[in-house]
Amino acid sequence: MKKTHIVFLVLIAVSIVVLISYTGDLSTYETISSAKQKEGKFVTLIAKVDKKQPVEYDAVKNPNYLSFTALDSLGNSIKVVYHNNKPTDMEKSERIVLKGRVQGGQFECKDILLKCPSKYKDDPNSTQKAVQSAGK
Repeated sequence: MKKTHIVFLVLIAVSIVVLISYTGDLSTYETISSAKQKEGKFVTLIAKVDKKQPVEYDAVKNPNYLSFTALDSLGNSIKVVYHNNKPTDMEKSERIVLKGRVQGGQFECKDILLKCPSKYKDDPNSTQKAVQSAGK
């Protein structure tokens, strides 16, 4: 074999390894019930904080412990435990993205991303006012 063929084969092998490593990082969003079925596996959930249940966080006693109940869009709920500081304005967030795994009936969260309420939501009153002011 020529040296160019060997180099070409090595480059192909390296690119296959790189592609496989990136596909392992691609994650899909799970529901709470499907995450419970995949206990111990790393998953990503989209949920919201259940405001009817208490949020347990005491910055003085233990600033690295946060516990709350999350609800998904199907109405399923799960207790979430996060061993880090509580994100600012978490209760005001419209949706939260939770990355972690289900263990022992609760979601052990490694990362929380907050989704802010959209400032671009349609307000029916503002649309009607804009139409009225345009007609004047």
